[in-house]
Amino acid sequence: MLVDRFKSERDRLITHYGWLLVRGLGHVFARQSLVGDAPVLDNRHFPFVDEFTDNWEAIRDEVVAILCHREAIPLFHEVSPEQRHISIGESWRTFLLFGFGSKLEKNCRQTPVTAALLERVPGLETAWFSVLAPGSHIPPHSGVSKGIVRVHLGLVVPRDAERCWMRVGEQVRTWRPGELFVFDDTYDHEVCNETPDERVVLVFDVDRPMRWRGRLLNRVFVRLVKLSRFYREPKRRMVVFEDRFQAAVGRPTDNRDSRARAK
Repeated sequence: MLVDRFKSERDRLITHYGWLLVRGLGHVFARQSLVGDAPVLDNRHFPFVDEFTDNWEAIRDEVVAILCHREAIPLFHEVSPEQRHISIGESWRTFLLFGFGSKLEKNCRQTPVTAALLERVPGLETAWFSVLAPGSHIPPHSGVSKGIVRVHLGLVVPRDAERCWMRVGEQVRTWRPGELFVFDDTYDHEVCNETPDERVVLVFDVDRPMRWRGRLLNRVFVRLVKLSRFYREPKRRMVVFEDRFQAAVGRPTDNRDSRARAK
């Protein structure tokens, strides 16, 4: 069909020129940054993180309840098929709370404390619980946009914490219960859990603090991303898996609401 060919060509052009734009914008965002351009950033630049460390036990309790239905939590590549090269087998699950600036209402009702804290974060883009199985390795990879930075809050951490780590650039970090760090995921990074225990962290992305030109360019870039299949397909899948989890915990779903949000 003509419409399908148009959409396919549009996606091809957005993908091709999008990567050129990403590379150029990365240099601009680095110069516009108000928090430096290091792989791991100073927590003091992000005062909102204190609420998460102060309330980490309540957040942990919410995710532990969710893990009672572990098999209903989607694998990372089920939500975002483009990430299949780093999400291997059944080792990495993700319970989404906010995606691309939109709140997943049903999932957030499972985690009211976490959701309320996230809603107060300035410039929040995406948030999820990341569940990594024992003996797992997420290969080296890098994120798309320097316009955002990523926060990791340790919740369920292996007893042998030193053997569960993340490398960001040349820096290596381990998780501790109730502690967090902020990093730039456009640097090459990888994760390894060499322990027999599961690792669970709260992950969320926020807009990088920048001067006004950087903020403006970042808003334009995010709008362009939302025109691409890299946004549309994961958004559709998020709704499907949100309903699947609700079914697993025995709560009814509203199909009309799901269809509306999937458009």
